[in-house]
Amino acid sequence: MEFSDLLNHLFRWIHFFAGVTWIGLLYYFNFVQTEYFKETDASAKSAAISKLVPRALWWFRYGALFTFLSGVILAAYLGGAINYYIVIGMLLGTLMFLNVWLIIWPNQKIVIASTDQVLSGGEAMPEAAGALAKAGLASRTNTLFSLPMLFFMGASAHLTGIGRIPMSSEGGTSTLAMILTVGIVAALQFNGMKGKTGPMTSVVGVIHCGIGLMVALLLIIELL
Repeated sequence: MEFSDLLNHLFRWIHFFAGVTWIGLLYYFNFVQTEYFKETDASAKSAAISKLVPRALWWFRYGALFTFLSGVILAAYLGGAINYYIVIGMLLGTLMFLNVWLIIWPNQKIVIASTDQVLSGGEAMPEAAGALAKAGLASRTNTLFSLPMLFFMGASAHLTGIGRIPMSSEGGTSTLAMILTVGIVAALQFNGMKGKTGPMTSVVGVIHCGIGLMVALLLIIELL
């Protein structure tokens, strides 16, 4: 057994473990907790935001951090073998990581602080409602991105197609396809910062949107 192979596999294991933790909690927040909060009473919701949510968010954000860092190291191992499938997966994963640390977590801290303030007998912070909306939109956007991200990460090693040809080789993904895929992702990310949830508001809606995005990106890569 070569030490370099062992080290490479160790970082893959870290990537998988941290990624399962991160994406699993992303789906918990979007598919379970959000729906529960719509139905439960105010006291139960406040108690969960004060005690449960901070614990879940700790694992959530550090899962994202270690997934990202181990992914960067694995990308360095791949070098010239990197293909466009994994580039798309890396792009989506990087945006998701940034959304966690720059949008979701800062705004959730405001929501948690406001809830704790109310539970202590004070008034809710005026910016809490806006912060909750911003965090929710970014979280829905991450859920949207997660479906094609997982698909293309797996496709990079297991799906034959133009997108699997190494970026350093000829005959791979066209420049037009690259521009279109990056443009679509950038537009959706902008919406995730400044727009609305739209059809992603419901659980079924965001899953359908994620599948639609996945299919659209694959068709662009393979046909253009």
